[in-house]
Amino acid sequence: MIFSYLPIGAQKYTDFSDEYARFILKKQLTDASLWRRFVEVFRTREDVADNGWRGEYFGKMMRGACLTYRYLPDPDLYDLLERTVRDLLAAADDLGRISTYPPEKEFRGWDMWCRKYVLVGCLHFYDVCKDDALKEKIMRAMRGHLDYIAERIGEGKISITDTSEWYGGMNSASILEPVLEMYKLTKEPRYLALAEHILQSGGCKAGSVVEAVEKGMLPHEFPTTKAYETMSYFEGILDYYEVTGEGKWLALVEKFAELVAENEVTVIGSAGCRNEHFDHAVDAQTERYPKKYIMQETCVTVTWMRLQERLLRVTGRSIYADRIELSALNALYGAVNLYDERQLCKEEKRYLEGVPFDSYSPLVRARRGIGIGGFKRFAAGGYYGCCACIGAAGTALFPLSSAMRSEEGLTLSFYHEGRVSFSVASGEEVTAEIAGSLRSGEFDLLIHAPRPVEFALTLRIPKWSRTPVVRCGEEMLSPSAGYLTLKRRWQEGDRVRITLSPVLERVERNGKFAFAYGPFILARDEGKEAFFAPRKIAFRETDDYAWEESQEGERIRLRVREGNGDFLFTDYASCGKHWTRRRSRITVWQKRK
Repeated sequence: MIFSYLPIGAQKYTDFSDEYARFILKKQLTDASLWRRFVEVFRTREDVADNGWRGEYFGKMMRGACLTYRYLPDPDLYDLLERTVRDLLAAADDLGRISTYPPEKEFRGWDMWCRKYVLVGCLHFYDVCKDDALKEKIMRAMRGHLDYIAERIGEGKISITDTSEWYGGMNSASILEPVLEMYKLTKEPRYLALAEHILQSGGCKAGSVVEAVEKGMLPHEFPTTKAYETMSYFEGILDYYEVTGEGKWLALVEKFAELVAENEVTVIGSAGCRNEHFDHAVDAQTERYPKKYIMQETCVTVTWMRLQERLLRVTGRSIYADRIELSALNALYGAVNLYDERQLCKEEKRYLEGVPFDSYSPLVRARRGIGIGGFKRFAAGGYYGCCACIGAAGTALFPLSSAMRSEEGLTLSFYHEGRVSFSVASGEEVTAEIAGSLRSGEFDLLIHAPRPVEFALTLRIPKWSRTPVVRCGEEMLSPSAGYLTLKRRWQEGDRVRITLSPVLERVERNGKFAFAYGPFILARDEGKEAFFAPRKIAFRETDDYAWEESQEGERIRLRVREGNGDFLFTDYASCGKHWTRRRSRITVWQKRK
């Protein structure tokens, strides 16, 4: 690894990234009744009635909760997670299975997918668990859970792609990642053999997505185009690279990431504009879709962020940090249901009490909160959805990956106000205090050290920065986009001044326009102004704009003066929210007059 996580609780931020993480902690992750329902389905096995996926909820949210705990080490959260994991382990049957499908109906529908998330959730808690005896119990349970699978799935047995009728079995094949995580911990040969079977299957019964990437096929031409599951499978291939050290697998994942970034990722950092599928969204994103379609699933946003974050840690390439930042500030934060808005349940054709995350993110004259992705009701009462469960991983991942340990010191990929503590090679504890804002692009770093110490401070210069300047003591640098490393002997009171100079930029696609200010994508909101009259904007060659005082929840608020009037633009994440006007329509892409 080029970069690795700092110790639990080493980062203490005070800006919006902290606010979002704390909102999810309070609103969702400390809800004991929710965790009880998530575990109960492994006893009732109610997924068998509709080939459902309720069994994914535990693992998805446990992963997000454990990542949140790494950033916000709340003791009440830890106690609740420990009780939940103990409850889950008690739900294992006599065969060692932890499944929401009974043995006579197993390996169909979403059974393997849910078993994957049992492993994912338990492995993430294992990583933060403080009780060695409990860790041993978790490992025994996970071995029993995975051994049952390995005895039945693989070469000369049931093929992984025959364990689901959905997407050529790609949902099942995505278990590759936790299988390899188990191999890393146990060095059990049968786990590696199972992983190699899954890899050799190509992930899809209709054809190999591995071969598709090797041939340079575009994602919307893959044998399966389901965005979330395919990304998840490639996370597993990245694990295989980490296990084997064979560079071709890293190259394959990087090539996949490039194909998706160039052809599928939208202006706000998500993908899948037609019912959660790859559909060449770089072009499709400018169109207004019929109401029957759903677009840009939050599960896709978070999985894309996860894949980029893992590639960042493995390679140290700043392009992956650029992508994380875009997705977090726009698609992810835009999906957080800060005001408890009711959401339209398409399955029941009515509005229900909202879950903490919207499932879908509109781009052209549409409303938020339309559809609860992965909606399922519980036999014991209540309901939940897949995007609501996965979102916490995103709100934790952004601050958590902002500061990471490098071999020679500290790397800052994102600049959040607050403090970061870390140990240098000689053992001293050093603190970096950060002040500034993305709106101004000005940041000050103040070093606190008990005595002069030598380490490397690596700073990311984002690609959106036009004229970056870094001042360190008497030295003034004008770096290009990427990582800049300052290696020196630091002492108490040393300062670094970072000037990133964000500007208003116009993005053009298919004869339409969108605006970006630094990493923020801007949108118009009919709740803030009547933007349907006029519908088209007569753009000038250069954009003239004036700042306005930000209102609740806004990071950016400016008025652009164009050829036929003034138009209010605010950051996408703040648009379409309750305080503007209930379910107001928003648009990112503007028509040109």
